[in-house]
Formats: sequence, C-alpha cells, structure tokens
Amino acid sequence: MGELIVIRHGQTEWSLSGQHAGRTDVPLTDVGEAAARALAPRLARRRLVAVFSSPLTRAMRTAELAGLTGAKPDPDLLEWDYGGYEGLTAEEIRESRPGWDLWRDGVIPGDAEHPGELLQQVAARIDAALDRIRPLLSDGDVAVVAHGHLARVLTVRWLGLDASASRLLGHPHPGTLSILAAEDGQPFISAWNVP
Repeated sequence: MGELIVIRHGQTEWSLSGQHAGRTDVPLTDVGEAAARALAPRLARRRLVAVFSSPLTRAMRTAELAGLTGAKPDPDLLEWDYGGYEGLTAEEIRESRPGWDLWRDGVIPGDAEHPGELLQQVAARIDAALDRIRPLLSDGDVAVVAHGHLARVLTVRWLGLDASASRLLGHPHPGTLSILAAEDGQPFISAWNVP
C-alpha cells in the first residue's frame, strides 16, 4: 500500500504574520517558493499515482515548484473558511473574544465570500477527499497539497479520530510535508512537519 504525502503550501505574507488565510488567495513569498522547490528532490523519489491540490494559487504554485506535475485542483482541500476571522491573527480575535480557541470555539459568520464553516463541515469535506484517495493508494503514493489547519484535520480523520483531535497536532510549517501510512490495516503518522 502506498503512502499519503500531505504538503503544506509554502510561506505567504499571511502565514508569516499569523493571519488566518482561509479562502483569500494569498501568493507565495520568495521564501515560500524556495521551500516548495526544495521539496522536489524528496518527492521525485516517490512513485506518485495521483496528486491533488487545493485550488488556491499558493497550493497550486507549491505543487508546480515541487515538481508535482498534473496536480488536480480539489475544492474539498480548500482551507477552513474562517468567516469573520479571515485576515485576522489569533491575538486580534482574542481582543474581542478572550480565550478564543479555533478548535473549541470555531469561527463567526463573515461576508458573502467568507460565510464561515463549522469544524464538522471541514471534516465532511476531508472525509469525501479521503474516500476518493484511499482506493488509489493500492497502486502507489498520493500527494495532497493543502493548508495548515486542513492538514491537521485530514491527519486526524486519516487516523479515524474526531476532527476536534486536530488540536493535538502541531501546526505544520509552510513548505513542509507529512506522511500518513497504514500497517496491517492500522493508520499511523509516518512523518510530520518535515522540511
């Protein structure tokens, strides 16, 4: 059975500042592009049977620079829709909502372009993506290029855990990869947050 390689897109100005970038299409920085290119040698050694990516530019560009040709855009891999928290840092959110925690408290509705999403809705999208990915793993590895919070939800759903368990994983750094695998039918994390 192949492995699922989960890649977080390279650095953006918003990932650098800590702003929540759900659906805003923020481009990669020069550092983000360099990190994506640096993934190429490691990924070239893999026998990839499919590559899926969030349709946002930062993810698709990361796939391209990492040598993942033919990445298929998948809207189920979009980052969490942060609603009214789009573009804000956690510190800014806590100014009006002391003690706020994304995993526990979620987001507030935003405008028409950022209506917001419940954690359960993010998990349902991930479950749909995993249902399409799992059968492909019998032929080799599959790569997914996505976003930080989404990668955490994808990982815990891979493990069969409730989406709220995502808080137990460290936030993957931009331009890193993680590897999800299974042995004797049991899913596990083979590598996490590897540059």
